[in-house]
Amino acid sequence: MTGFLNVLWTVFWGVLVLSVLVFVHEGGHYLSARAFRVRATEFFLGMPCRFKLSRKSRSVGTEFGVTPLLLGGYTRICGMEGASDELLAPALDLVTRRGRISAQEVANELHVDLDRAYELLVTLSDWASVQPYYDPAKGESPNQKTYPAAFEAPARDANLLTEYDRGHDFTLEGSTKAGEGRETGMSAEEFLDHERGRTYLGVGFLKRCAMLVAGPLVNIVLAFLIVTFAFMVRGVDYVANVSTISGVTEGTPAAAAGLQAGDVITEVDGEPVSTWDDLVSAFEPLLESGTDFELTFERNGAEQTVLVDLPDGEASEQVGVLATVDTYHPDFIQAASATLDYTGQVASYVAKLIIPSHTMEVLDQSSSVVGIAIMTSEAASSGLFDLAAIVAAISMSLGFMNLLPIPPFDGGKILIEIIQLIRRKPLSAQAVNFLSYLGIAFILFVFVVVLKNDIGRFIIG
Repeated sequence: MTGFLNVLWTVFWGVLVLSVLVFVHEGGHYLSARAFRVRATEFFLGMPCRFKLSRKSRSVGTEFGVTPLLLGGYTRICGMEGASDELLAPALDLVTRRGRISAQEVANELHVDLDRAYELLVTLSDWASVQPYYDPAKGESPNQKTYPAAFEAPARDANLLTEYDRGHDFTLEGSTKAGEGRETGMSAEEFLDHERGRTYLGVGFLKRCAMLVAGPLVNIVLAFLIVTFAFMVRGVDYVANVSTISGVTEGTPAAAAGLQAGDVITEVDGEPVSTWDDLVSAFEPLLESGTDFELTFERNGAEQTVLVDLPDGEASEQVGVLATVDTYHPDFIQAASATLDYTGQVASYVAKLIIPSHTMEVLDQSSSVVGIAIMTSEAASSGLFDLAAIVAAISMSLGFMNLLPIPPFDGGKILIEIIQLIRRKPLSAQAVNFLSYLGIAFILFVFVVVLKNDIGRFIIG
């Protein structure tokens, strides 16, 4: 029973920490999208699932909620999926004017097959420019795995803004409800541009890259703040340069000589000492030669001298006295500076993962979700500061990992954006898929290696 509870405890902390950090990561993407007026339809804690608890925001239209698959989180930013097609404009115009129309009717009007009509409507749905219409009379439901037979225009205000657009006002005269047709006063192409401008694809290169960077950046900033404030609150332990000892190790020459915590050593073999550096320097030749020596110290204001008996003629590793450790609490600037050094070390470490000569070296020192769960649960049992330290380490590693130029990581998507900028045209779907498959293969390789290491390290022992 105890073993089962330990496993449950480990799984709980692993899932909790990873879910929160991925949720925070997705929050960065979501907030940056909203800042650039890009539509975002969903923001959830947990992975996509038909079962969910959610609430749609009246002000921004986004559906916020939680799913039972607490293994991360996700946000749906409009325009990150779907194909480019010259018939998008007439398809959008058709749905907007009709208000509600079946995919088959779209296919007939545009003289295309049904599959292409669905591709057009699904792309426009991803933009939140149209929306699926689930007809209860036909037994259709939003929880079904397939798209319904018909799609409809979303509610729009007098300025053609939807519920996902900032500044919408459905109380204005001329607003239309979902499924209600209307004229836009624009050409089909102009209206398509109007809608594309509110999607990921419709904003400029820098804004797209900013949205991609925002997720990892939030993880890194969160870790930076945690570590900085941990330094300030917990402080940094350091060896005080005094000759007062904080304790004695059992079974050592110092313990045999009767030394105790709080003793102030004043002489070693007749040589005056007043600092810990003095003690180390005085002990070193005596330990190397195995020479017995006299040690003078003060205890409760009285001076005493004892003989420290070392193994005759044999080098010893220690006398057995422990240094006095003090704690220094840095201010914010000092703590942030120390955290900046730590951040640089993590970034350098993660970057070595894609350098072939260092890849296995990095993987041998890395952990999978199994190791993360075990270390997190152990840290949670140890105390708040240990838990904060491991959360910060995971968050920072997660942030820098996502910046690696490997699709489907955010850094890989940025790489694709840069390639497209240089080429001055989008990569083909086949090229993007090929790069994604290569990236996924590498990620699977990393996962298998670190999982194997964790099994050997934490489970087999």
